[in-house]
Amino acid sequence: MNKQTLFTFAGIAVLAGALGAYVGVRTKQEPALAATTPAAGPAAGAAGTPVESLFAETMNDPAGKAQALSQWKGKPLVVNFWAPWCPPCVEEMPELADVAREHSAKNINVIGIGIDSPTNIAEFATKFKITYPIYVAGISGTDLSRKFGNTAGGLPYTVLIGADGLVKKTYLGRIKFDELKADLAALKS
Repeated sequence: MNKQTLFTFAGIAVLAGALGAYVGVRTKQEPALAATTPAAGPAAGAAGTPVESLFAETMNDPAGKAQALSQWKGKPLVVNFWAPWCPPCVEEMPELADVAREHSAKNINVIGIGIDSPTNIAEFATKFKITYPIYVAGISGTDLSRKFGNTAGGLPYTVLIGADGLVKKTYLGRIKFDELKADLAALKS
C-alpha cells in the first residue's frame, strides 16, 4: 500500500470517527433539549403516551391553517395515517367518509393524518373532496404512527381512541369496515 492510499484510509477513519462522535453527542443532547422545551398544547409535562403525543401536536390542514389536535381530546376518535401515493389508503377513504358521516351524531370523529408534502395533500384533498378533517404531518407522521405501535411504518394505519383517551384498537392495512363498525359500537356500550 502506498502512502497516499494509507493517508486516504486514515482520513476516512478520522471523518467516520468525528461523525460518530457528533451523532453520539446530538443523540445525547436531543432528549435534554426536548425536556427543557415546553410542549405545545395540554400534554405539556405529561407522561408522553401516544395519545398525549397526538393531542400535543399542531398540524396544518390542507389550506395551510394550523390546527391544534387537542381539539379532539375527550371524543372518540378514528385516526387514519395515510398518504396520497398509497393505493389502499385512497381506496378506504370513501368508506372512512361514510363512517364519519354515520357516526357524527354519536360524537365519534374521523381524522386523517397525511404523510406527504403539504402541496400533494392539498391537491389530493381538493381533487377528491375529502369530507373529514385532514392534517399534514409530512414524514413526522410516520414517527407519530410508530408511537401507536406501527413499528413497520406501514400505511394505512388506523388507531381507534376512546373518549377516555385510551387506545382501543389499531389496524394495519386496509380497514375491514365491518370490524371497525363493531368496534365503534362497542365504544358506546
